[in-house]
Amino acid sequence: MTETPLQRYRELVEVGGLKADPNQELTAEKLSSLAHALKGYVPKSGKRGWMNRFGLNARETTPPPQGLYLYGGVGRGKSMLMNLFYDTAPVIAKERVHFHAFMRDIHAEIHRRRQMPMYEDEGDPIPGMAEGIADNTTLLCLDELEVRDIADAMIVGRLFQKLFERGVVIVSTSNRPPDELYKHGLQRERFLPFIALIKERLDVLALESAQDYRLDRLAGETVYHAPLGRAADAALDAAWARLTDDAPLISDFVQMPGRRIAVPAAAHEVARFTFSDLCDQPLGPSDYLAVAAQFSTVILKDIPQMTEEKKDSARRFVTLIDALYEHRTALVCSAAVPPDQLYSGREGGFEFARTASRLIEMQAADYIKQRHLE
Repeated sequence: MTETPLQRYRELVEVGGLKADPNQELTAEKLSSLAHALKGYVPKSGKRGWMNRFGLNARETTPPPQGLYLYGGVGRGKSMLMNLFYDTAPVIAKERVHFHAFMRDIHAEIHRRRQMPMYEDEGDPIPGMAEGIADNTTLLCLDELEVRDIADAMIVGRLFQKLFERGVVIVSTSNRPPDELYKHGLQRERFLPFIALIKERLDVLALESAQDYRLDRLAGETVYHAPLGRAADAALDAAWARLTDDAPLISDFVQMPGRRIAVPAAAHEVARFTFSDLCDQPLGPSDYLAVAAQFSTVILKDIPQMTEEKKDSARRFVTLIDALYEHRTALVCSAAVPPDQLYSGREGGFEFARTASRLIEMQAADYIKQRHLE
């Protein structure tokens, strides 16, 4: 007999793999109910035939189970619970994917279809893509649903509508409740029907918890690694694996008015950058504040020792640390030397002394335990 998410959760608590959390257990119970509802479920067929023309469908035996939209703050265990559900869901045709990877593939497929000599979608690729997904997927699990630009907002609404029409069951995690998705976004009124669709077709469940398990994973760990080298690189890789449950390195972005800041890798509100990504580029205070607001933890690799010859990069680094500090963003980094030796030079030395002090403070448990400010 297949285990349920609740059974698997209790087993992990019993062997010490997880700490008992009543809110997580209630969520596991809800996911177990959905797993039970999926037993024997067969979605609507998209294939045309005489039965479909008369409103009959040999493959559709029951209405689709209601999906789930699970939201809560960073470090609450949403992705871990989704993994338990996905692993135990009694469905063969299932897919689990990070939302940004999902949208990246959708954009690539839209581009591919529009390059076809005989454009078979009659100018609209969304219905054909939805049919292709539904033909191969009964259960779609999307981790970290977050919409940040109008193009994604328009695509995801229409795509979900078509998937729901075909009976695809969707389970999603997000850091935000549906009503806060794409908050303050451009032309957000065009996105509101999608929010209504989410609340209609998915059960919305808040995962509340007083415990931030992300902080547990940083507690007692070294977050400033010097000098640079293989040991420091390995420590950053280990921190990424620990903070994101070993998530794949999927690129992301921070949306700014009229442009994007590239993020080499991001998952679970953790972003990875090199020093050069952020400090050798023409970025300013608003850019760094946006990065700090979007991510609760930044992993920063290869901070060099700076002199007046690198004063522009040093100035940007000072601004970056100020932004991270202001938003209580945790910093895990590798550097050539300790904080108080990072900069040598008379110009800008006073400002950098404050930065060195903040870098030291940001290593302390009291700083790491503070709530991230969006």
